[in-house]
Amino acid sequence: MSFFTADFDEIRSGKITDVYFERAHRVLEAKNIRKHVRAEFMAKSMPSGWGVFAGLEEILTLLEGLPLNVRSVPEGTVFRPFQPVMEIEGIYNDFDVLETPVLGLMCQSSGIATKAARCRIAAGNMQLISFGARRMHPAVAPMVERAAYVGGCDGVALVKGAELLGLPPTGTMPHALIIVMGGLVPAVKAFDEVIEHDVRRVALVDTFQDEKFAALEAARTLTDRLFAVRLDTPGSRRGDFGQILREVRWELDRAGYPHVKLFVSGGLDEKKIMELRGSVDGGFGVGTAISSAATIDYSMDIVEVEGEAVAKRGKNSGSKHYLRCRDCGAERVIAINQPYGDCEACGGVMEQVLAPVMEGGEILSAPPGPAKIREYVLGQLSRVDLAEDS
Repeated sequence: MSFFTADFDEIRSGKITDVYFERAHRVLEAKNIRKHVRAEFMAKSMPSGWGVFAGLEEILTLLEGLPLNVRSVPEGTVFRPFQPVMEIEGIYNDFDVLETPVLGLMCQSSGIATKAARCRIAAGNMQLISFGARRMHPAVAPMVERAAYVGGCDGVALVKGAELLGLPPTGTMPHALIIVMGGLVPAVKAFDEVIEHDVRRVALVDTFQDEKFAALEAARTLTDRLFAVRLDTPGSRRGDFGQILREVRWELDRAGYPHVKLFVSGGLDEKKIMELRGSVDGGFGVGTAISSAATIDYSMDIVEVEGEAVAKRGKNSGSKHYLRCRDCGAERVIAINQPYGDCEACGGVMEQVLAPVMEGGEILSAPPGPAKIREYVLGQLSRVDLAEDS
């Protein structure tokens, strides 16, 4: 028995494709038709009015060695509908059956990165941790954590995901430990005795007791070694969660533990983070909202055949430039044969966002690491708004 997943060779060989691409490939080969095309990847709409492009490194790994040229925006680019994020150029038969996996690689990872970015904006400067690996198939969980991190999460809980990112995994303690140990105090004591000292002590305080009384128990047990308490109270018995947090904060401060921070998890998304932000000082753990984020519905469309601009209905034909002003951030999409100069809005320099990343199947430069991509994403988030909806 094995997991119901595909390996690299199965994906590359065309087994992980929609059958109509496989049939189209056989027709073209049987009729000896091999035409040079440009195919463009774009999203006409998305769950938010903007998205974060992710998945490029895996896409280039999939295409490497094939006789193709690829232009792409940098991974981590914040983009909007009708802005092309990638273009593949080559003989159509050489990549036709790869449309399905290429779209899959970018659609899911971009959706996760985008949701993480929205949660990042909502959380402000507070810690944001990805807790969503348990909601996904384990074979793709490391990809989920990477996309969550590049989108703006500060850390991830999954051991393998953190390993791939070069980060220590971030987590607290499960309810199971407290139940098996027979209560919060023995669990907190045992955790403190066994786990490495560089791991922050964060006590989960809603297993058996009222949160404020459990928080005080944890604080009295570990005193200055307790970094934070985590409230993971289910919505079914949460009541006014903000008020519960304020009560816990009051009691900790009154008892002489102002250093103990409040960390919140359980059913959070960007809207709930915004509601609770004024009552939280330790950070947020977000699970399902990020890991199960709606995908970005990119499509791949041929826009040029044998040098002639052509496209299906509803699609602008021809290869394109995607330009962004270095100074004010103004953006333009124009035909690739159309000249352009300085920014029409501010007179600044217009730069190519869509640029060559592969020529003849050779990757032109080593991809930036996830930390660099995350930095790029964060630098663009001041240009977008949580209220923007498509």
